[in-house]
Amino acid sequence: MHRIALAHDYLTQRGGAERVVEVMARAFPGAPVHTTLYDAAGTFPSIAGLDVRPSPLNRVGPLRRHHRLALPLLRTVVDRTCVDADLLLASSSGWAHAIACTGRKVVYCHAPARWLYQGERYLGDGRGADLPARVRRGLARLALQALGGGLRAWDRRAADGADRYLVNSTVVQWAVRETYGIDAEVVPPPAVLPAAAPEPVPGLERPFLLCVARLLPYKNVDVVIDAARRVGGPDLVVVGDGPDRARLAALAAGDPRIHLLGRVGDGALRWLYEHCEALVAASYEDYGLSPLEAAAAGRPTVALRAGGYLDTVAEGTTGLFFDAPTADRLAGALDALPGWRWQPELIRKHAGSFSEERFAQRLREVVAAELT
Repeated sequence: MHRIALAHDYLTQRGGAERVVEVMARAFPGAPVHTTLYDAAGTFPSIAGLDVRPSPLNRVGPLRRHHRLALPLLRTVVDRTCVDADLLLASSSGWAHAIACTGRKVVYCHAPARWLYQGERYLGDGRGADLPARVRRGLARLALQALGGGLRAWDRRAADGADRYLVNSTVVQWAVRETYGIDAEVVPPPAVLPAAAPEPVPGLERPFLLCVARLLPYKNVDVVIDAARRVGGPDLVVVGDGPDRARLAALAAGDPRIHLLGRVGDGALRWLYEHCEALVAASYEDYGLSPLEAAAAGRPTVALRAGGYLDTVAEGTTGLFFDAPTADRLAGALDALPGWRWQPELIRKHAGSFSEERFAQRLREVVAAELT
């Protein structure tokens, strides 16, 4: 029987890429998951049930909680890692695609490393962040300035070392071709609502819009807050945490209609998707999983007309687009939202076309072909 192993950059966050790791683990039961850093409290609780094998860096607590601080060390750690398996399936947006394997290697690329090729957008300008967040951003920026050129060359060599490349969207397919010269197959991740039973969130009694995003500058949550305040009407609920939280809290201060919940459990997240008026998605995403999660609950999305949302939002059927990440453009789309008669059954049908079964089956077919 072939030995299959999985890899992921770091398991310290709650996001779409970590959901994909969960699905990969279900597609290949028992496969160990190799990673640089693992913070059980920071990522999804279900990850704890997997055979997670972190690097020696994981012994340093501050790096588990703030993985950007580990940036100067990760190349060395990854270069010293070799997985003993017949095939390694690496879920990567920057590091895991460089992990060596004694057998074949298939890379599932969420995006070429944003911190290498879109550094300023990734780090933001630091305005409004608290002092620790500004310090961490400054250290990461200095590391990128010092190491960026060498890391980009290393990153391209790592991409060349894969036997096969898969990507999550057409925009990432283009980016991989431009960055690495590799023609990759698009295998869209599935729309999977959290499996937990819905848990109502206390204090949310009025209709509300939902924004689910890590609180990073490029996610444009500040635009969502500004637009929601201009429009009035439903409350705005923001789920997620990150370095930008202090600045966003200051923007929302004094408005009882804005609810910054931070991280929530899977049951609460499922309830929020099922009871929101719509999801609001204003970031530049390489895939954009949250509109599909909302669609699985029968809820529409108001999304930026860019990136992966072009693959996952069917305009007029599962949501509306706005054309630029500005409060004015988003407010206009939010004003138009109530005029549409959304059909939850059609929205759910769209989400169903991005099924876990289809995704897992294609991964198994690719793995079988590589092992033949």
